[in-house]
Amino acid sequence: MFSRKKEDPFFEVLHKISLNVQEAVHYANDVHVQNLEDLHEISTRMKRYETDGDSLIHELIVMLNKSFMTPIEREDILALANSMDDVLDGMEECIAHIYMFALTKPDNSMNTFISYIVKSADEVVKAMEKLQNKNLTSMRENAILIKDYESKCDEVLRTSIKQLFLREKDPIKIIQFKDIYEQLEDIADDCQNVANTMETIIMRNA
Repeated sequence: MFSRKKEDPFFEVLHKISLNVQEAVHYANDVHVQNLEDLHEISTRMKRYETDGDSLIHELIVMLNKSFMTPIEREDILALANSMDDVLDGMEECIAHIYMFALTKPDNSMNTFISYIVKSADEVVKAMEKLQNKNLTSMRENAILIKDYESKCDEVLRTSIKQLFLREKDPIKIIQFKDIYEQLEDIADDCQNVANTMETIIMRNA
């Protein structure tokens, strides 16, 4: 069905989108926060990643509008791009809330959530590289791992909220941390949506 000799421009842009998401979540995971100034810088940087992601989505939409033929259904291309962009949007919003709440000391639960999101982003990049090589069936391995990481995040959410109510006495802090936990779990859900879209593409084209 596919020509394996020629790189497809649509798959190239999808790969670029995945790399931007990967770089953003790795940055969020690796950066060290010590004060509010650090949080402001991180929030600003994440907004730039989100803006770059929007530009790539726009580039893809322009390509779709101009192209008569696409390597897979144009709806699937756009759905895959948007699902990856949702991960980035969610992370940018979460970091903005962390800055708004002035949470300069992320706890172990937050770090665990982000570590699984990072792993999921890495799997998405690997899958997009396989898509570039027209090796669709092997993308299923990446989709399975992403779904496994999302399941682990479900467990982290339950445990972290339980521990939060046990250890924290300040009701405002409870509200703030619970909000961040739930946003991070939502991002893991967004990663799972990427995996679901990948599996739809495999089913229709492999």
